[in-house]
Amino acid sequence: MMTNPIYTVYFPVAQELPRTMQAIVCYGPEDYRLEERLVPRPGPGEVVVRVKQAAICASDMKCFHGAPLFWGDADRQGYCQPPVTPGHEFYGEVVALGEGAGEKYGLVIGDMAISEQIVPCWECRYCKRGAYWMCPNGNVYGFRQKAFGAMAEYMLFPQGAINHRIPASVPLEHAVFIEPLACAIHAVDRGRIGFDDVVVIAGAGPLGLGMIAAARLKNPHLLIAVDPVEGRLAVAAACGADIMLNPSRVDVVQEVRALTEGDGCDVYIEAAGHPSAVVQGIHMIRALGRFVQFSLLKEPVSLDWTIIGDTKELSIYGSHLGPYCYRPAMEMLAKRRLPMEQIITHRLPLASFQEGFALVSSANRSIKVALTP
Repeated sequence: MMTNPIYTVYFPVAQELPRTMQAIVCYGPEDYRLEERLVPRPGPGEVVVRVKQAAICASDMKCFHGAPLFWGDADRQGYCQPPVTPGHEFYGEVVALGEGAGEKYGLVIGDMAISEQIVPCWECRYCKRGAYWMCPNGNVYGFRQKAFGAMAEYMLFPQGAINHRIPASVPLEHAVFIEPLACAIHAVDRGRIGFDDVVVIAGAGPLGLGMIAAARLKNPHLLIAVDPVEGRLAVAAACGADIMLNPSRVDVVQEVRALTEGDGCDVYIEAAGHPSAVVQGIHMIRALGRFVQFSLLKEPVSLDWTIIGDTKELSIYGSHLGPYCYRPAMEMLAKRRLPMEQIITHRLPLASFQEGFALVSSANRSIKVALTP
């Protein structure tokens, strides 16, 4: 048994925890370093896991490259609070439990566990109404001082986190994909896909592929994947897409209109992360269609806003995080609904994080890159 010097409580541990660990630390745009840091100890209601894998998200790369959402601009304060350890896609083995944490989360030492990407405050109007993922005081792992991320050997799930035990039916080599798949499922749910719908998902990266697999379960009339990388389109077909379109080779707006007697698609989900995909969608979607915006965009989007109202009367939906979707995501992975061997293309040691970042930034040489501490 070990005593936590901050909370002065006893907590069960798998074994004596080391004093220090290797961790990636973000100090600013393009200033990320591998350092020796203290291993966290849990206080009441907290959990410590030994990180098994941490994947690199496109949002991690936008933060790395200096996107205003994370570092601020004239209109907003940046979300990132350096120095901080990045990483919100992960899973780990429970190695220490603070007082009451085991009972609260149904966890025991040795369990494989995941924590939802936001740690809510549980006091604001959104949390009290069940919309915890929109908590304005919440802390997303990997960007905030109260929620250091998983690109380290160990990480802490703070009090108030939403933690899940990963069932044995989920292949552990695929468990790092639970978080992005939960986000993908939520985006698909926002589109309210019906049996008669023509659905277009723009972007066949990790999130877009998860959306294709989730949308396939909705059994739409036609499911179309759009991406400029042929290799990703091949994986999109394996995820369940009916038609694959490459915007660098064909006019995708005209192709979709031709497939729908000139009307356009019923549902368009933007998962490409580029302003051109937003403009493309607005022109591709039919009148009274449903547009779901998921991606983080590094640059503003310019388009004729009147198309949304006066011309098409579109329903525009945002999609943020993966609320209430972690269990469905784990079920999809357990049932092998996705070709995960084709999606997780690279597994690198933590010390090779710069190589991993370069792979994700280039976009055409990888799909999902995972780091193993």
